[in-house]
Amino acid sequence: MPLGDSITGNPGCWRALLWKKLQDNGIKNTDFVGTQKAQGCGFDYDGENEGHGGMLAADIASQNLLDGWLKEIKPDIVMMHLGTNDAWSNRRPEDTIQAFDKLVDQMRSSKDTMKILVAQIIPLNPDGCPECGRRVETLNNAVVEWAPTKSNDKSPITVVDCHKDFDVKSMTRDGVHPTDKGDERLANAWYEPLAKAIKG
Repeated sequence: MPLGDSITGNPGCWRALLWKKLQDNGIKNTDFVGTQKAQGCGFDYDGENEGHGGMLAADIASQNLLDGWLKEIKPDIVMMHLGTNDAWSNRRPEDTIQAFDKLVDQMRSSKDTMKILVAQIIPLNPDGCPECGRRVETLNNAVVEWAPTKSNDKSPITVVDCHKDFDVKSMTRDGVHPTDKGDERLANAWYEPLAKAIKG
């Protein structure tokens, strides 16, 4: 289940490229799930997801939205790219991590063997927010510190570095949302961790 904001869901064509890469490499026993349907990315793909535009991790946690989605969808693996809107809104990194804590608890309440992939999110440089890039880097560093403390053998958390080698100028159209080149970079970042989670 891809979980996130508009980077994941609108249209989130990195998911289409990721799905195709799995298929092309013989990993066909996978079903992308979510309450949101696929949007056009130029070819047919399994595009269900939980990408909700404008959403903060803090809001998903405080409003208990994930709990309802999990009860309906019942995933085995969650891929989470969240925190962009939290950083943009100048939420404290520790508050975002606290939201992640609650979301992970809800994932494990849904399935105690949930495999959880958490992104170091892509760079952020929208107009009018010169501090956003630094905020994202601070959050990403906090994710790296937090994940091992929350991970366990039964329900491991894997950090996926979507930030590395992602050039915000050439790989986003507006300092936020990926271009085709950005989608390709994201798909490549997710592929190995997701393939390992599926096979494992």
